[in-house]
Amino acid sequence: MLSLPSWKCPEWTLNASQVNVSSPEFTEEWQKRIRELQGAIMVASCIQILVGFSGLIGFLMRFIGPLTIAPTISLVALPLFDPVGNDAGIHWGISFMTIFLIMLFSQFLKNIPVPVPVYGGEKKCHTSKFHLFQFFPVMLALCISWFICFVLTVTNTLPSSPTDYGYLARTDTKSNVLRQAPWFRIPYPGQWGRPTISLAGVFGIIAGVVSSMVESVGDYYACARLVGAPPPPKHAINRGIGIEGLGCLLAGAWGTGNGTTSFSENVGALGITKFCTSSYIRVLPFWPRLDHSGKGEVGMSQLAHCSQASSRKHLSGTVETRM
Repeated sequence: MLSLPSWKCPEWTLNASQVNVSSPEFTEEWQKRIRELQGAIMVASCIQILVGFSGLIGFLMRFIGPLTIAPTISLVALPLFDPVGNDAGIHWGISFMTIFLIMLFSQFLKNIPVPVPVYGGEKKCHTSKFHLFQFFPVMLALCISWFICFVLTVTNTLPSSPTDYGYLARTDTKSNVLRQAPWFRIPYPGQWGRPTISLAGVFGIIAGVVSSMVESVGDYYACARLVGAPPPPKHAINRGIGIEGLGCLLAGAWGTGNGTTSFSENVGALGITKFCTSSYIRVLPFWPRLDHSGKGEVGMSQLAHCSQASSRKHLSGTVETRM
């Protein structure tokens, strides 16, 4: 929608390092685009809520299969190549280093435990082995890459002229944004003004909502298979799509500029980290362990810790608990 000629950013706003982001002119330029997105997202999300809670998506499941989901996800990902190439092209050396570190941590160092200090239990202060590279490969790679950029910035190894290649890899190019940002801010609906609605914007977001629903169905099945859970039933998919629509409605009201939905990349992150919740099964002793049939009987339906053996046919460390 924002690629339409009427919504293209003015030339003077393209270089953020040379723009006064606190000026009223610049503020109005981005806020009017946010307001347009707000209105379109809120209208389109109502359609998603209707499709989900009415059970229509469950009825259409007979027509949604791998031959429908795979091309849809591929078409959704194709437009991302251009911005990814532009962002990575800021400094290809840093980009390739980050990719290399993610692959190194997630594929080759994932089974190497790291001793970490622990306090508690009978031993009080002691060390425990933690699979750091398995759980945080992306975060570790980003932190290391940022630190290297920080060192290159402090030593002025990266160019200091905004027109030189690699300047945007410096960590101080947008430091003024951090200085000007308030320490505390409470968001609220309509914080950017009254949302605006246009026919072109609504139909554009509806197209995205339709593809998002198809992608979400694939995400549900992929996530369930990845952690060893049974395929989700139709009523669960209906609720999932309905709740995603409700999340998009709230996101539009608050003016986040995007929807709230399942994301294929997050499902891929489960495959990399082998971690499906923020709590370990070992620290929740009241959760039942799986028997050989893969069933548990206590508590709410929830997926817990994925074991390192997730590449096997059945995940021995996956927990499914049911009502």
